[in-house]
Amino acid sequence: MAGSGRRTLIAQDDFRSGTGKWTAELLAGGTVTASNGRLDIDVPDGATVWFKQPFSGSYEIEYTAVPVSAGGPNDRVSDLNTFWSARDIRSPRDLFATERTGAFTDYDYLKGYYAGLGGNTNTTTRFRRYVGEPGNRPLIYDLTSPLLEPNRPYHIRQTVHGNKIQYRVNGTLLFDYTDPSPYRSGWFAFRTIDSHFTITDFKVWRPATGKA
Repeated sequence: MAGSGRRTLIAQDDFRSGTGKWTAELLAGGTVTASNGRLDIDVPDGATVWFKQPFSGSYEIEYTAVPVSAGGPNDRVSDLNTFWSARDIRSPRDLFATERTGAFTDYDYLKGYYAGLGGNTNTTTRFRRYVGEPGNRPLIYDLTSPLLEPNRPYHIRQTVHGNKIQYRVNGTLLFDYTDPSPYRSGWFAFRTIDSHFTITDFKVWRPATGKA
């Protein structure tokens, strides 16, 4: 794929050809669609939308998300959440070999990283390191800001560089975690509950110093 500066593009979705690169786990229905350059996640309950391609080594995930508030039934501004470098301990080599319902407790079996921007009805912003143990989701950062604003674009950049795990929001470094035992490969997902988001410009990069 084409490179940009010192980085190499290793995956992307322009959201003009449907949702074939994604798979959705929906607790109570809703819709996950892709057209006209946007991924639209509009759900009444828990939802996790996985990118089917896993990533390993050093990589950077970028996208822009907008919490939609336009009077729709699910237009609750909350829970722009993501998993990355995630594996399910019940089927560590194939994330999709294990069925998950979209209920949040299903994901206790993951090992990986989790960020929640505007979680808990838009009152918290948190970073967790999942360890694959039900009921145990170690909390690394617990913040009260930034939180989500209706219809505002959020450019997110999530990185794994060796043992350095970082999460940026609109250019600001929010989480900067050095993991003594880093998760070196796994899958990425958007996670939300009772909300409506649009996603654009999803890209994954290999930095110049990254190794596959």
